[in-house]
Amino acid sequence: MASATATAKADPAGREPEDDAAPRRSRFRFGGSRLGGFILALNLLSLLILFGGALALNEWNRGLVQARQESLTVQAELLANVLGELGISRGIPSPELDPYEASAWLRDNFVPQGQRVRLYDINGLPLIDSYQVTENIPGEPLPAARPAGSPPPAGMEKRAARQQALTRESDRQVQAEVERALAGEPQATVRRNEEGERVVSVSLPIRHVRQVLGVLTLEAGNVDEILAAQRSALVPFALVALGVNLLASLLLHLFVARPILRLSAAADQVKLQRARAISLPDLEERRDEIGDLARSLESMTDTLSTRMDAIERFAADVSHEIKNPLTSIRSALETLPLVKTDDQRDRLTALLQQDVRRLDRLITDISNASRLDAELSRDRPRPVDMNRLIADIVGVYETTAKPGDIPVVLATTETTMRVMGRDGPLGQVVRNLIDNARSFSPAGGAVAVTLQDVEDDLPVRIRVEDDGPGVPPDNLETVFERFYTSRPKGAAFGSNSGLGLSIVRQIVEAHGGRVWAENRKDEAGQVVGASFEVALPGVGRRP
Repeated sequence: MASATATAKADPAGREPEDDAAPRRSRFRFGGSRLGGFILALNLLSLLILFGGALALNEWNRGLVQARQESLTVQAELLANVLGELGISRGIPSPELDPYEASAWLRDNFVPQGQRVRLYDINGLPLIDSYQVTENIPGEPLPAARPAGSPPPAGMEKRAARQQALTRESDRQVQAEVERALAGEPQATVRRNEEGERVVSVSLPIRHVRQVLGVLTLEAGNVDEILAAQRSALVPFALVALGVNLLASLLLHLFVARPILRLSAAADQVKLQRARAISLPDLEERRDEIGDLARSLESMTDTLSTRMDAIERFAADVSHEIKNPLTSIRSALETLPLVKTDDQRDRLTALLQQDVRRLDRLITDISNASRLDAELSRDRPRPVDMNRLIADIVGVYETTAKPGDIPVVLATTETTMRVMGRDGPLGQVVRNLIDNARSFSPAGGAVAVTLQDVEDDLPVRIRVEDDGPGVPPDNLETVFERFYTSRPKGAAFGSNSGLGLSIVRQIVEAHGGRVWAENRKDEAGQVVGASFEVALPGVGRRP
């Protein structure tokens, strides 16, 4: 048996075919995206830095206020116990605090820097203020004296009014705190003083045995300074987070934005026809989504370029094939007025009819071939029962057969053969092969259609055999080229366009199969016909 010639396109690089539908896999990916994991890690790092700094600052704020309150409470309890137990009182049996003795004792024993102590009697009236019994006077230096009669500086009245409001509000809060302490309830609060600064205040009742003699209020006013220092401590965290974000932005620009811009510029070059395909080797070597995109765009543009070349060649072939019958028709029409006999006129008329039929068949096949790509891309593949499809097609030939037509004989396997594809184009493959075989079969011959199941990567095999003269060995591959025709003697002129087998190969390869031709020989080695075999991938085979 002569060797078969396969028409499946080989990989030019000699590599194993890859499944384009399978996702590319690599390690260190987040949700299937390596670049997405990189971006997520950088963003989370900057956010964690900010959150860590903010949480640390809040803890410092709460801890600072609580620590100051505890410290002031211990100091106030010590002072209150001393004032109540060391006899700094008079008026027995109704003791009361001696403001002079208490002032002298506080001045000599307790006037710490940054703290303020106040003493109130049983009626809530102020007795002692450490700012009044020491030389430590809060506030800012007084401005220089202005000349007599000059207007006050702008904003002085507003500042004075604001100062008065702050003083009134501070006195109201202190008075409320003292009243609650006189009722026997120790107080620890955070409020604003006369300068608008936040202070931690502790007010405790002074007792002599069980008798409440007054209230001791102790304040610490450096809370805002400490909190400002803590806020300043947050600045390094913010700067580090800003640096990380800037670095992330730079990396995203270098590794994402710029490559995409390069791909866009390369696509514009293809659009402007300055290049036939995108080729960026440095991007194609990347193992992330940008590399996938570059390889996909290169493959897409290369496919488009190949398709454009095929369309150009197809247009050139169509133009050449159409010119032949048109030239013949024009020549016959120019000769027709010159003929003198009816016999010559009949011969020219018959020639014109043949050329018109040839042109009609040619245009019909060209139209079918041009619509084939759109049909293959538009129809959704689905399982096709090849046993039923081939049986229906052969049944149509048997039903429409006329006396003298070449019969079509079917032999199928009992195994149900299914192909994932489109029934319309697959049916066209079978019809084109049968029509081609019938056109070569002599009178009294037959066309045999066989459906087999073989153990192979392409298990579904369709074979169409005829009893014709066979195919020249040198043309076993060229018979699948467009507009190739080699008709036997006696065949009707213009009955074939040379596109049937080309369409067969295009449909079969679109379904992942291959088709080839070979000659049938007898025991003596003589060619007794041609055989065309189609191999397709099968799905869901069952006996």
